[in-house]
Amino acid sequence: MDVMSKVSKENYKGVRDFYPEDQFIQNYIFSVWKKTMHSFGFEQYDASLLESTELYEAKSGEEIVGGQTYNFIDRGDRKVTLRPEMTPTVARMIAKKKNELSFPLRWFSIPNLFRYERPQRGRLREHWQLNADLFGIDSIDADVEMIEIAYTLLQNFGLNDSQFEIKINNRRLINKIFSDMKLDDIQAHKLSKLLDKKSKIDDFDEQAEAITGKPFSLKIRADETIEAIISKLRSRGISNVSFSPELMRGFDYYTDIVFEVFDTNPANNRSLFGGGRYNDLLDIFGEEKVPAVGFGMGDVTIRDVLETYDLLPKYKTETDLYICIFNDSFTNIASELASKIRETGINVIVDYTGKKIGDQVKRANKKQIPFVVCIGNDEIESGKFKLKIMESGEEKEVKREQIAEFIKNNK
Repeated sequence: MDVMSKVSKENYKGVRDFYPEDQFIQNYIFSVWKKTMHSFGFEQYDASLLESTELYEAKSGEEIVGGQTYNFIDRGDRKVTLRPEMTPTVARMIAKKKNELSFPLRWFSIPNLFRYERPQRGRLREHWQLNADLFGIDSIDADVEMIEIAYTLLQNFGLNDSQFEIKINNRRLINKIFSDMKLDDIQAHKLSKLLDKKSKIDDFDEQAEAITGKPFSLKIRADETIEAIISKLRSRGISNVSFSPELMRGFDYYTDIVFEVFDTNPANNRSLFGGGRYNDLLDIFGEEKVPAVGFGMGDVTIRDVLETYDLLPKYKTETDLYICIFNDSFTNIASELASKIRETGINVIVDYTGKKIGDQVKRANKKQIPFVVCIGNDEIESGKFKLKIMESGEEKEVKREQIAEFIKNNK
């Protein structure tokens, strides 16, 4: 048996293949992300998916580095990680050129991220994520703007206020409780991780007491900062926002305000995405602190949400015109015509299969291409072509030089 025939056709567990219909949806998600971020004046950046492992050991948290990263040793004996998140990378980039940059910075990226975890609905081992960050503004206006952007993104995807809710908290409130309880660093770290999973744990109280050695209570009130943020958001028409004292977020680098967006549909009742303020992140590079707030929205989760609410766009080909040819003698003529039409901005396919005209037209229809023109002796001699509008089945006789204009006017 051929060795190659033994290779599995399945992709690596927890990642996806993007066939054209899937890529169409992915491109749509990216387009909404980019359009929304540009509307708030954000600039796009990017970086390699390979990073030094020490970057994540410094700030991402033990759970991420120890159990969820793809790590390897390269040929230069260096520890390398496939990035599990983007925030440490952008912090590194800013620390590297801090004195050359003009703050405040409004930056976004759409990185490919990798985490070794159990694949499940809404969570895979590889995904793309919108990362949006605002650097250089310490006031709550930056926090408000980032939450407003998160809200606007879901609005732009077609969701209404009843379909999602925004919960916010301040880590300083939780840290004060830890301090009042005289918890050491290890206890505080374990309890914060437990709090982050509270909604998924039935015996939270028992586990919390096992960590702290005493009963644990979350009876705290929103501070002035949270109340001011909620007030500002409501003044901007964002009313589906509330205080949630148990909200923590999973990363260790958050310092103040944190927020998460939740789907309210029982079929998908889970956190969709979130973010918060991380003013201390540049500490690991020995740089002066830069106030920062940001969030990340994953493509897997947002696709699930769009599917839940029947908001996925219908597939539509980018090809405008399909040129059929009666036989090989018309190949050069069809190719020349296609080239001229493409110069006007029209996307064109020429069928070189040599199949019957009827089969060629059926193929164009299957690909949902809106216009078809066939080339044979009659068309060449007369200079006139029958342009078929596939949706209606109607045919229009047009001159060669009128084809592009007709398509543009009837798209």
